[in-house]
Amino acid sequence: MKGNRSVIPFGPQHPVLPEPIHIDLVVEDEKVVEAIPSIGFVHRGLESLVTKKDFGEMVYVAERICGICSFGHGYGYVNAIEHLMSIEPTDRAKYIRTILFELSRMHSHILWLGLMADAFGFESLFMETWKYREKILDMLEAATGGRVIFSIIRIGGLRKDVPDDVLRGFLPELEKVEEGIRACEKAFMSDPAVLGRLKGVGYISKEDAIRLGCEGPFLRGSGVAIDNRTRGYAAYSKVDYDIITSEDGDSYGRCYVRIQEIYQSADIIRQCIENIPGEGIYVPVKGFPNGEYMTVIEQPRGGACYYVHASGKKFIERMRVRTPTFANVPALAQMLKGCDVADVPILVVTVDPCISCTER
Repeated sequence: MKGNRSVIPFGPQHPVLPEPIHIDLVVEDEKVVEAIPSIGFVHRGLESLVTKKDFGEMVYVAERICGICSFGHGYGYVNAIEHLMSIEPTDRAKYIRTILFELSRMHSHILWLGLMADAFGFESLFMETWKYREKILDMLEAATGGRVIFSIIRIGGLRKDVPDDVLRGFLPELEKVEEGIRACEKAFMSDPAVLGRLKGVGYISKEDAIRLGCEGPFLRGSGVAIDNRTRGYAAYSKVDYDIITSEDGDSYGRCYVRIQEIYQSADIIRQCIENIPGEGIYVPVKGFPNGEYMTVIEQPRGGACYYVHASGKKFIERMRVRTPTFANVPALAQMLKGCDVADVPILVVTVDPCISCTER
């Protein structure tokens, strides 16, 4: 016999999530039987600014789609324009872009670890993980002058070089970050209290992950080895790395993938620093973009698509961004079915949603 059903609103304001996502939870007793997501609370109309900002100025707008993913958004837009205009950046610019991309990935994943610890109520673990996030932000500031929005990337290359001695100074800092995260990893991967909230909770099978179009660690946490860095953009074709997956398919598997990707990003950065060429960082841009192009890159949360359409004028006609969180919402709704109400905040965090990206 079914129990009485009721609807519990989750969000758009909730202590576990600093961004506004609203989910109507249909519950029977303490079990969620259906989850109905609702987005659109912070729509900003950034894509329509292509009619007011020229194709060069739009780099600044693209970066502001999201703070945590700012470099990736700027790169995605720039990469699409460069393909339209047949611009090939220098190898040094490609290597520095890759370094900044991976520092941003480390920043995002470590930030997520802190939010997960906070969701569990482990405030000391939250502060410990974010201590190492600060080291990543210090490196980004040393390289670009900014800690969240960098404005170093531009069509044709970079706005400024990052000296070799600054890059070499990152190496000992990366070792400190890895050592600290390994200590924190024991709590996330071995603590019985944490395992009770992660193991077997929020299971998504490999087949469902593919069918529902999951992206990023959400997808790889279900054993699907898809990583858009293998497309070889920037300098990814010149470094060695493996696609990290987990066969668990649950919250534990997604946590495992993100932690291992922190170490992977540090290794990619080392390879880039060791092999970075010494040539220039900028190729002059002549003319205006014409045609249409779509590129796909691997943001920290998963694959993001950037589409631009231009007609040889100062202003491009259309810009469209499809973010990984948007792709992960259907799987989130399915994952919540059958879970305990108390697990909902944890499961939402394990997707690592970025509503700012989703609602451009």
